[in-house]
Amino acid sequence: MARRIALVEDDPAIRANYMDALRKHGYEVAAYAAREEALTAMKTRLPDLAIIDIGLGTDVDGGFALCRELRALSAHLPIIFLTARDSDFDVVSGLRLGADDYLTKDVSLPHLTARIAALFRRSELAREAGPSEERLERGALSLDLKRFSVSWKGSPVALTLTEFWMVHALAKHPGHVKNREQLMHDANLVVDDATITSHVKRMRRKFQAVDAEFDAIETVYGMGYRWKE
Repeated sequence: MARRIALVEDDPAIRANYMDALRKHGYEVAAYAAREEALTAMKTRLPDLAIIDIGLGTDVDGGFALCRELRALSAHLPIIFLTARDSDFDVVSGLRLGADDYLTKDVSLPHLTARIAALFRRSELAREAGPSEERLERGALSLDLKRFSVSWKGSPVALTLTEFWMVHALAKHPGHVKNREQLMHDANLVVDDATITSHVKRMRRKFQAVDAEFDAIETVYGMGYRWKE
């Protein structure tokens, strides 16, 4: 069955171009011009992945609001921002709201489809996990690879798919330093260094929300990150 992508883009020509390109890659595409229209449809049927522009008509930050609303519906829905806005403030804002990726509209189609494929691949990796790999326990940390659920000291931590696989990549080998390239490879990511950094900061904040003393994700300056043994 074809993966279903929801595309939220207010420009009719751009929307038609992306719809055509994604369908040629074998995806089923449902396209929307406005936030309310998209949210109503996705409440009825959640897509397998959402691609969202930030500015939606007169709603200059409508995509940010939609991302927040979709995260409330599902912690694991892969969300990509695809927008003309390229400021660091907008990128960080998008990732803080729970997006898995942030791309600008000058991105090439092969690069966009690679990012989409990477997000879908991580869902497949979890389904392929054998019985012995369904759970990962590291001290106070518990990861359930079938349900994409994470807990710390018994309290649930709501991670996005991207954050889940980054934690998994680090916690699988405690004490081992992962540079950004290795972290991308192990977590099946295709993102830039700044995006990795933003995700790590967001992951730390989520764990600290349930345990103010959380310090298991260490930054090894000039090298990368590691999970404390």
